[in-house]
Amino acid sequence: MSLTNAGFWSRKADEAIAQLNSSANGLSSEQARQRLDDVKKNAINERRGTSTVVLLLKQFKSPIILILIAAAILSFVLQDNTDAVIILVIVFASGLLSFWQEMGATNAMKKLLDIISIKVHVLRDGNKTDVPVEEIVPGDIAILVAGDMIPADCLLIESKDLFVNEASLTGESFPAEKSVGATDAASPIGKRTNALFLGTNVVSGAAKALVVNTGKATEYGQISERLQLHPPESDFQKGIRQFGNFLMEVTLVLVIAIFAINVFFHKPVIDAFLFSLAIAVGLTPQLLPAIISVNLSYGARKMAEKKVIVKVLESIEDFGSMNVLCSDKTGTLTDGTVLLHATQDITGAHSDKVFLYAFLNASLESGFANPIDVAIRDAKNNTDISAYKKMDEVPYDFIRKRLSILVSCNTERIMITKGAFSNIVDVCDKAEAANGDIVPMAEVKDKLVSTFQELSASGYRVLGIASKNMPATAIINKDTEQQMTFLGFVVFNDPPKPDITKTLTSLKALGIGFKVITGDNAAIAMSLCKQIDLGNPVIITGPELSRIPDDALAERANSVNIFAEVEPNQKERIIVALKRAGNVVGYMGDGINDVSALHAADVGISVDTAVDAAKSAAHIVLLEKNLDAVIAGVKEGRKTFANTLKYIFMATSANFGNMFSMAGASLFLPFLPLLPKQILLMNIMTDLPEMTIATDSVDDEMVLKPRKWSVRFIRNFMIVFGLISSIFDYITFGVLKYILHANPAQFQTGWWIESIISAALVVLVIRTRKPFYKSRPGKYLLAATLAIVAATLLIPFTPLKIPFGFTTLPLIFYFAVSAIIVLYIATAEIAKHFFYRPRRGQTDT
Repeated sequence: MSLTNAGFWSRKADEAIAQLNSSANGLSSEQARQRLDDVKKNAINERRGTSTVVLLLKQFKSPIILILIAAAILSFVLQDNTDAVIILVIVFASGLLSFWQEMGATNAMKKLLDIISIKVHVLRDGNKTDVPVEEIVPGDIAILVAGDMIPADCLLIESKDLFVNEASLTGESFPAEKSVGATDAASPIGKRTNALFLGTNVVSGAAKALVVNTGKATEYGQISERLQLHPPESDFQKGIRQFGNFLMEVTLVLVIAIFAINVFFHKPVIDAFLFSLAIAVGLTPQLLPAIISVNLSYGARKMAEKKVIVKVLESIEDFGSMNVLCSDKTGTLTDGTVLLHATQDITGAHSDKVFLYAFLNASLESGFANPIDVAIRDAKNNTDISAYKKMDEVPYDFIRKRLSILVSCNTERIMITKGAFSNIVDVCDKAEAANGDIVPMAEVKDKLVSTFQELSASGYRVLGIASKNMPATAIINKDTEQQMTFLGFVVFNDPPKPDITKTLTSLKALGIGFKVITGDNAAIAMSLCKQIDLGNPVIITGPELSRIPDDALAERANSVNIFAEVEPNQKERIIVALKRAGNVVGYMGDGINDVSALHAADVGISVDTAVDAAKSAAHIVLLEKNLDAVIAGVKEGRKTFANTLKYIFMATSANFGNMFSMAGASLFLPFLPLLPKQILLMNIMTDLPEMTIATDSVDDEMVLKPRKWSVRFIRNFMIVFGLISSIFDYITFGVLKYILHANPAQFQTGWWIESIISAALVVLVIRTRKPFYKSRPGKYLLAATLAIVAATLLIPFTPLKIPFGFTTLPLIFYFAVSAIIVLYIATAEIAKHFFYRPRRGQTDT
């Protein structure tokens, strides 16, 4: 059901409605339900139906795993059935364990994202209703206002002063004006003035539109199919990729060398091949994707408990690394509950007329909800406006900063305009005195500006209100807003939050600088700073910004506390300047004019009550607009980042050391130091405790400051602690071979026990920068570690010892291995003290 091939923008609205078997009142619920299956099949993201299968197969796509499976099949051909079965069981058990973890993480994230799903106003059964954007179908009639995302490719049926941001499709930074009326079928996207497209958003005005194409049939869908669009790689993802590439290079060199040398020494080719592959599995952090997914999803769930919903999991790392947070003052520094303080005439006295006209303007406007209009409507005071009828409207936009309503009362038609003080004064050539006399604006302008500045300096937000008598048949548009009469001031109060000073202190303690970016004037911003004890902040205004070159702004931005009188297009410039200055920048916004800044920020933060365009652009969505939620989220983000790094440290220390040691030992022994199946079993057993790392406790000092990903730091960690692990492996090798004179089975059993227990226990050392006995591990990590130690000691006494090639050891072996493990843990603890000792120029992670 599509008009794409015919070019729906060339059709008249009634023709398109009929072709889609819809009506001016939209679809019935039954029609929509029947069409929904086709929409889901046509969705840009088809992973919903196949995600489970894809996720399962993904666990076995590693080339090393595939080669290992092939080698096991070859063992079947060579009738070495026992080893083949063991290898396959371990490989598939490891894959299923990883799948189970990632599946749980995926399901958890779906539930969290459902909380903040974007909904669209549509007509169903003739009534206006909210429908999730995923359930929009061709034939729906969408009702759109400023701030709404366009849910599909649509044809305009009605529009009023409609401007749409189409930068995502056309690259044009200025909003495109849209209106009803067919355009040529060959028109390019930028010229289809009667069409709206998925992926764009309404900047100003209002519209009613027919949904024509959804999913892959949309312009955006076709582009994404052709280009296979992916979001840009985050710093965290880049670091993981670089780390993985580094390990794969090391692994490849070792595998080839070990295989060649073992064959050279006339060891069985299949055994040598399987041994080298098993070494590769031990070196490769094959559970890294699952561990990262589990850690991030666990962190996202913990953040959700703090009323912080994570849309993009990888943004948790950036959230933890954030060292600058930018936000408007309303709802963050202030209560966010704007109250109408006064309505005054040009002399500063109370005016019923100013209140009435402000109330009419706020009550009859049909644009997006905003706290200013809500405050006016809530201050109704039994005002009766039943005699007034709305005739027309010019919606608010962020260029004019005005909203006009045309009303009729008896034989009068009056245009009432409300907006930013200076923008109202600009369209007035006269003012109304307290006694009703009309005076030229030139006579009173200085007094009006002085009153405005006094109110602003006292911390009040001030709007202007103006009116104009119109002819009986008139309609209004933006050009009508001229030669108006200034009536007075609408004054609002938004007091600071009682605990905001404490909150800002907490942000500072976390190493996060807070910067206010506001459209309010500098006097209001300065007054607020005095109320919350910010001292004498450095302020730059929008007009000043326009005169500062980009390079100079990047140098000055760090020292500025408040950016006032900022235009919407300047917000993105401020964020970019702060990033160029070397900061990880978060931006908190909820309006249409915040979308570009949210995109530009390292972490875009919005709120659940924000306009759809802001929620869509954000990485993080707060269920409450306050800085306390941000602080709680940052702490959880840093804990998540810390726990993810713990797995990296574990995978690059004991495991790396063990595998490297076995590779070296195989050169000097007439037999393999560990059988391939023993290595694989060791690999899965050492990974099991690490699956609980997401629940581990995190030391306070790991949360106190932002930390960034550093491959260099991790590589240094791997070299130091991997080398220590190898040294004690070789000590074990020497004790078993030359002191205890172990036979092959005893040697393999003893080394297997030492390798697993040392790798399990060293986790308790490297998980913290403190002495390990001063940092309590999470209960699940501790329980899993102790369980693996117990299982390792018990397996050689169970029937499993036969298929795995183990043997029961004399008691002296256990004493020797225990002594080596104790020395290893003590050495790792001492090395940790020196490794984390502050050094000049050291990049900490």
